[in-house]
Amino acid sequence: MTTAILAFERDYAAQRRRARLTFAAVALVLVVLVLLTAEASNFFKITQVTQADGTRAERWVIGAGLPRLGEYLAKTIPDLHWSTLPDDIALWFGRWQIWAKLLLETVLIAFMATVFGVIGGFALSFAAARNLAPNGWVLWLSRRYLEIARTVPDLVWALIFVFCFGVGPMAGVMAVGLHTMGALGKLYSEANENIDMRPLDGVKASGGSWFDQMRYGAVPQVLPNILSYTLLRFEINVRSSSIIGYVGAGGLGQELRTAMSFQEYTNLSALFIIILVTVIVIDRASEALRHRVIGLGATA
Repeated sequence: MTTAILAFERDYAAQRRRARLTFAAVALVLVVLVLLTAEASNFFKITQVTQADGTRAERWVIGAGLPRLGEYLAKTIPDLHWSTLPDDIALWFGRWQIWAKLLLETVLIAFMATVFGVIGGFALSFAAARNLAPNGWVLWLSRRYLEIARTVPDLVWALIFVFCFGVGPMAGVMAVGLHTMGALGKLYSEANENIDMRPLDGVKASGGSWFDQMRYGAVPQVLPNILSYTLLRFEINVRSSSIIGYVGAGGLGQELRTAMSFQEYTNLSALFIIILVTVIVIDRASEALRHRVIGLGATA
């Protein structure tokens, strides 16, 4: 018994030493990678700044830039006074009628793009799952297609579709929808790879086709994950749809571009507040819907 205990303690100590060495090696590699990335990103850059007395001095770029960030944010805050607060807010959101119309357009772009992305991503997710693909070629082609769709940023897709179809919401729907299909197809396929294969084997043993196995064996298992990913993606698409208008793909992005071009800083803050409130409302509604579907109680 004593010999077994000593052997256990010796093996345990050796295992602890290996674990510490592995942790130290991984930590060292991470530190080196962070330092290299910071150097490549100019985090250690020294720049020249003009001081209050007009002289030039060298400063660390982060220290020199942070005050300018505060200065920029201060420009976006309108001049509000308690005595004239309603009038000041009315002036701040003076273009609310235009913004409301563009906000509706933004939400509709996000909705349609999410619908198209869900359809495409869901259809390809089974072929892109290693445990469900009918053969290797289908698996390879499905994964490469989804990778291309999500690798190209939606802003670049928007530029391409604006060139093809002209300025307007259609380009935005196609751009965000294509990127959504690639992202959701990846998430859905990963959920498919974690399912229990026994229900599929039962369907196959009873004479069911590959499509029957997906319909009756796989889909019921992944529906909660699909719902969660879809609602999250819709929220992301609302934000994306508010940006792609910057290149002419519809939505609030065109107002953001106008405000930045003409340095209308208070309009920028008003648009940010509108987008923030919209995202919060959508997030709360999505959470309530998801909890209702999966059988949880009221949200916190």
